[in-house]
Amino acid sequence: MSRNVLILPGDGIGPEIVAQAERVLASVNDRFQLGIDTDHALVGGSAIDADGVPLPEATLSKAKAADAILLGAVGGPKWDGLEMAKRPEKGLLGLRSELNLFGNLRPAILYPQLADASSLKPELVSGLDLLIVRELTGGIYFGQPRGIRELENGEREGFNTYVYSESEIRRIGRMAFDAARRRGGRLCSVDKANVLEVTVLWREIMNELAAEYPDVELSHMYVDNAAMQLVRAPKQFDVMVTGNMFGDILSDCAAMLTGSIGMLPSASLDENNKGMYEPIHGSAPDIAGQNLANPLATILSVAMMLRYSLDAAEAAEAIEAAVGQVLDQGLRTADIHADGKQKVTTEEMGDAVLAALNAKEV
Repeated sequence: MSRNVLILPGDGIGPEIVAQAERVLASVNDRFQLGIDTDHALVGGSAIDADGVPLPEATLSKAKAADAILLGAVGGPKWDGLEMAKRPEKGLLGLRSELNLFGNLRPAILYPQLADASSLKPELVSGLDLLIVRELTGGIYFGQPRGIRELENGEREGFNTYVYSESEIRRIGRMAFDAARRRGGRLCSVDKANVLEVTVLWREIMNELAAEYPDVELSHMYVDNAAMQLVRAPKQFDVMVTGNMFGDILSDCAAMLTGSIGMLPSASLDENNKGMYEPIHGSAPDIAGQNLANPLATILSVAMMLRYSLDAAEAAEAIEAAVGQVLDQGLRTADIHADGKQKVTTEEMGDAVLAALNAKEV
């Protein structure tokens, strides 16, 4: 059975890192006979340059027809002067909304080879393996009304609306409880219920769901404390679930515990596990086109795609093992480089992962 993957290189370093991930995908597609066909389209700034909009209808149509989507990154200072509705990031938000990709899975896993690259002491992060489940299509990023208005006294005021419905909370809650059930059985729900009514409802519904998951231990934590605990004792967490804005912030914080944001993949899923997969870092325009970016997060996003959307766990495991082998060899891009290790380029890191893959017998 043929399966279609839509590839969206995007902006900045996106095309460079996606190129290496495509090579890895092609390799496992051939070796494991996965029957994957690929197509390409524009999104973000590249789409604005070509078509005048961040999410062209042709791209959206292809995305809806695909079984999974691999995205590089969007945005950059070139487009910062555009009005908010026409900026590259609206292409990404539009895909999430139009495809109903409400659940964002962001693992923070510390490869043992990179313990010294973390900004925290090795004893605090060694063995780190946590998952942040972030609600992705609701909350303050999408709430209405929003905008900038002028008050009667002539002063300008910016405003956004933080809103969640009961059904939105329940579906992300179930995704998080299911994930915790498959992992260590512990779920921490992060909110700000002491000051925000919307998260009072969030906490109530999480407590209601807990009755359906007696094998999962549910706890609650205010977001400010959760941020502190991530850098104080991150291994206390198994799975964290939170809203869109809190999840955006906490997942980037967790990323740095692993040594580099360039190491971490993510999955954005709908109710049927159709998903869009992307590294959690941005477009890094300051190093774009210089063959310096770390492609491993994008390559690991391919592994997540194979596991969650394409039912190819064996191929996913092969990619993850190849990444581990490359790190064992001491190869490092600039973001994770340390004394005594070999600094490599984006393309050289891709070459090394491919070599490790090809050295394995299927």
